[in-house]
Amino acid sequence: MAKQLEPHGDHGRPVKQPNSRSCFACGLENPFGLGLTFYELGPDRLESHYTVSEHFEGYPGVVHGGIVASMLDEMVSRAAMIGQANRFMMTAKLEIRYRKPVPTGAALHLQAQLTRLVERMATATAQIRLPDGTVAAEAEAVLVPMPGDRKDGALLDSLGWRLYPDNSTQGREG
Repeated sequence: MAKQLEPHGDHGRPVKQPNSRSCFACGLENPFGLGLTFYELGPDRLESHYTVSEHFEGYPGVVHGGIVASMLDEMVSRAAMIGQANRFMMTAKLEIRYRKPVPTGAALHLQAQLTRLVERMATATAQIRLPDGTVAAEAEAVLVPMPGDRKDGALLDSLGWRLYPDNSTQGREG
């Protein structure tokens, strides 16, 4: 079944996606995680803004490549959740192109786009842009549904899966 386009937000305003409690990428109560938040911009696009702390660097002043990969991986999987916050998919294939070093302490703009959604598979792309708009890293991914029932209310509660207030990231986001 092909993706159905759905209306988005009131008057085109971004729609915030839920976060979990302890996920490394999106867990807003994980003191060791990134604490990314996500905003849907339409039926197939979303964004995040983030400033990476120096404790995630590889070389001095440069974000570790594994952290860059984690941010891109979370962005593509979040693209599959647009319009359906409990559609949990996992990455089956992730191709990353590192174009420029990603600096710590810089206000980054992360973007993702859902390019295809069928019942058992999705494809998405993501980019990390520097403050001047230059693409520092980009990814293409194939996503498949997570095994098991991830829509169970008790499981979602145990994950802390909910909409957190925007100030809950405690200054980690730029």
